Amino acid sequence: MAGRIEDYALIGDMQTAALVCRDGTVDWLCLPRFDSHAIFAGLLGTEEHGFWRLGPAREDGAKPPSADRRRYRGDSLILESEWDTPRGTVRVTDFMPPRDGAPQVIRIVEGISGRVPMRSELRMRFSYGRVTPWVHKVDGRTVAVAGPDSVWLDTPADTFGENLTTYSDFTVAPGDRIAFTISWQPSHHEPPGLPDPESSLDATADFWREWVEQCTYHGPYREAVVRSLITLKALTYAPTGGIVAAPTTSLPEDIGGSRNWDYRYTWLRDAAITLSSLLRTGYREEARAWREWLLRAVAGDPENLQIMYGIAGERELGEAELDWLPGYENSGPVRVGNGAAGQLQLDVYGEVTEALHLAHMTGLTRNDYATGLQLKLIEYLEKHWDEPDEGIWEVRGPRRHFVHSKVMAWVAVDRTIKLIESGDAEGPLERLRELRDEIHRDVCDRGYDKERNTFTQSYGSQELDASLLLIPQMGFLPPDDKRVIGTIEAIQRELSTEDGFVLRYPTKGEDAGVDGLEGDEGAFLACSFWLADDLAMIGRVDEARQLFERLLSLRNDLGLLAEEWDPRLQRQVGNFPQAFSHVPLIDTALRLTASGAYVG
Repeated sequence: MAGRIEDYALIGDMQTAALVCRDGTVDWLCLPRFDSHAIFAGLLGTEEHGFWRLGPAREDGAKPPSADRRRYRGDSLILESEWDTPRGTVRVTDFMPPRDGAPQVIRIVEGISGRVPMRSELRMRFSYGRVTPWVHKVDGRTVAVAGPDSVWLDTPADTFGENLTTYSDFTVAPGDRIAFTISWQPSHHEPPGLPDPESSLDATADFWREWVEQCTYHGPYREAVVRSLITLKALTYAPTGGIVAAPTTSLPEDIGGSRNWDYRYTWLRDAAITLSSLLRTGYREEARAWREWLLRAVAGDPENLQIMYGIAGERELGEAELDWLPGYENSGPVRVGNGAAGQLQLDVYGEVTEALHLAHMTGLTRNDYATGLQLKLIEYLEKHWDEPDEGIWEVRGPRRHFVHSKVMAWVAVDRTIKLIESGDAEGPLERLRELRDEIHRDVCDRGYDKERNTFTQSYGSQELDASLLLIPQMGFLPPDDKRVIGTIEAIQRELSTEDGFVLRYPTKGEDAGVDGLEGDEGAFLACSFWLADDLAMIGRVDEARQLFERLLSLRNDLGLLAEEWDPRLQRQVGNFPQAFSHVPLIDTALRLTASGAYVG
């Protein structure tokens, strides 16, 4: 059985990623890209669907022991796990070197004290656990082949096959270092070159040290901010600049339920807010790469803008269910692809325009096509902003006039007006100013409940929505506006858990709610950070800091966050690690630092 979501560590090479459990098991790995088929899918099934366990030997039938300690080596994505056993102490170092050739997972076993018997159990199952490869030896190397894929295992340790699994039993003493490397290669190509694990380790450490040195944030929450930045970098697909929302699919928002989605794609919204956090902390190269990705993905067709694309800009992301996988803790179905790609979400225009605006304001070199794209997006919004849509939460029920979507349409127009006023673009300034005023009036007239003094989820609705917390952050209304304060207080009353964390919107349990889905979900971590931001903006700084630090306490021992927190089960839920959780963590840390809210 897979571990709890927070039991996992992330390693990656900026093209794909693996999840490593506390017991030394790699339960999730897609090769060669984030969105490729998994060769280890035990996370969503059983050991029969693929895994790689490396740790102290155990008696047959005994549960694999969890590491006594684990950490990332400094500010890097190099994982170090240590076990204290009756026979001594051993360390396993796991990492994926930034790619220069074949993608690799490298695991180095190091003896610390005593003599510790170790075992490697490698069960490769291609196509999300459905296909058993042909495993054989070639020139002393072990290779697993199925269809277009081959995975090569290199190690100085002796290996043997049994029950369709490759094993290695060995003992380490102090100073011993024994490496295991798997490398992916198209099966019709020549074998990948022999790995050099120690040199790769040094190069990987150098890469992360040099990257982190660019960070301009040196405030009191630096540890949390840097770990979040490293996570966001790890979710960036280096060849194109696309940023995945998470490296996993179908980790449930409701344990045992059906709210399970594939997040291994680039949502314009998620990528845009990720870009803003990177820009605010000194990472302009990532911003430039993402802008280039955006221009390629949208191409000459801005009127058909999708809310998400593949990591290389692919448009076809058809959704399917993998019925041979039972799902994480029997939370089915397991889905690949995402049908929400065809939805209309008008807020995306605002997020993209805001990201382009921030890039421009922070001195990113002007790109004429990016400017032209922004103007084209506004032309579309002029004609369609007053239509209903599926909104930020990708509801699968009827379209509605979501207030957040209208607010972000206003943001798109406002930032474009600023671009024209700066002299860096030409456009119908007066017409856009009239449009901005029209959208503002429409939201305030139709999306605001005067009796309750709160904005609502959609026009004519009584429901609340945590996305309304972004109204002051986007500059739609000032923080001291009574309607803003009323909305914040209403969300605290009606959408907050006992711990003060925030739900996205009301769900209906067994009945389908506004999102068209059955079941409930946990507190949405991004929304909880948004509340902390808003509290700071309206002067309730101590309350904001306390909420922020409670949110930091939800991170796992390695500083990672999933999408949501289940207050009933007291555990993380949803895809992991989640960019949409780590981005607002960074933003709130910056705001609280600027406000002087930190108390040592």
